[in-house]
Amino acid sequence: MRKLPIVHAIRDVRDSRFLQVEQLDLEFSNGVRRTYERLKGSGLGAVIIVPMLDDDTVLLIREYGGGVGRYELGLPKGRLDQDETAEQGANRELKEEVGYGARKLKILHNLSLSPSYMTHMAHVVLAQDLYPERLPGDEPEPPEVVPWKMSELHTLLGRDDVTEGRSIAALYMAHEYLAGRFKRS
Repeated sequence: MRKLPIVHAIRDVRDSRFLQVEQLDLEFSNGVRRTYERLKGSGLGAVIIVPMLDDDTVLLIREYGGGVGRYELGLPKGRLDQDETAEQGANRELKEEVGYGARKLKILHNLSLSPSYMTHMAHVVLAQDLYPERLPGDEPEPPEVVPWKMSELHTLLGRDDVTEGRSIAALYMAHEYLAGRFKRS
């Protein structure tokens, strides 16, 4: 296990290159008025990728999560670049973070993060028929790639380093899709 990074400072930020806060003045059907604040998404969207090395092996990554101050095990993910489709962005992120490309990519669904106060949405992309290919990424250190059996998904949930909700939801979507039980309405 890697040694945790050193935290040199923590400070409040009024403006961020990633996050913006906006207010919504709302009136509900019963006449009640409220002002909500929400984090406004920046960029063009995001992807979370479920890379299947074979029919039962998903490739997870372990990387540092600044929000929780520890290393987390989850799925590769990232923001879309200008003029990139979700499939193109998923394949790029997969090459940057895992060292594989995919010949077969399927968008399973979209996930929100916290719909009460965030506009952020991520496309869940199943990646199959993988082949080795690496692109340079923007991570401060290369993520550790950890193969995991989907047939052992239930044991993954008991780990202290698996807490990211989008990864857990996307893994279950892919598990059910691959078993022929998941269908979007």
